[in-house]
Amino acid sequence: MTLEIPEVVINRLPVYARALAALAMDGETVVSSQTLGERLDVTPAQIRKDLSYFGRFGKQGRGYNVLGLLAKLREILGLDRKWRVALVGVGRLGQAIAEYGGFEPQGFQIVAVFDSDPAAIGTTVKDVVVRDSADLDTFLRQNPVDIGVVAVPGHAAQQVVDRLVSAGIRAILNYAPMTPHVPAEVAVRNIDPVLAMQSMTFYIKRQDPMGAK
Repeated sequence: MTLEIPEVVINRLPVYARALAALAMDGETVVSSQTLGERLDVTPAQIRKDLSYFGRFGKQGRGYNVLGLLAKLREILGLDRKWRVALVGVGRLGQAIAEYGGFEPQGFQIVAVFDSDPAAIGTTVKDVVVRDSADLDTFLRQNPVDIGVVAVPGHAAQQVVDRLVSAGIRAILNYAPMTPHVPAEVAVRNIDPVLAMQSMTFYIKRQDPMGAK
């Protein structure tokens, strides 16, 4: 029987890994769950519970070996290898994603970029030539790609997602302002800053119900 790991736990693992990497850069070799929790505003008990899904780490009273735990988390998350990424859509958002320097150091390489705009096709974004979106299916059949990134307008996103899924892509990062429909075996993460702001205003209003209009 496979242990079902809550999604919220999986989402916290990269946060732990980032904090451990920062500690390692600072020369720290051992960290307690208390110290780690204080850095991340997470209770020590929550950290210990999250890690317990994946085994036993550290020793009571001695804390965690920073590099050892970091290596284990990177292995759990699959960050001990390279991942090939295809980006669809190079408007302002897509171009910003393509040019972001934080992906490659973490093992995510954008190997192909696609767009339907004739003015964009053939241009270069961070040393990657923009291909015609019409060639997406052929490229994915002929080249290994692990993750698809969707940065197209909402009305076009479902079709792009369907093409990615049909080509065998099982992980999609969606920046389009819509919720795509995918098979159960496909992992999708939706990133929408507007929705995030809309949820934040709830908390602002709750704190100040008579707030400024």
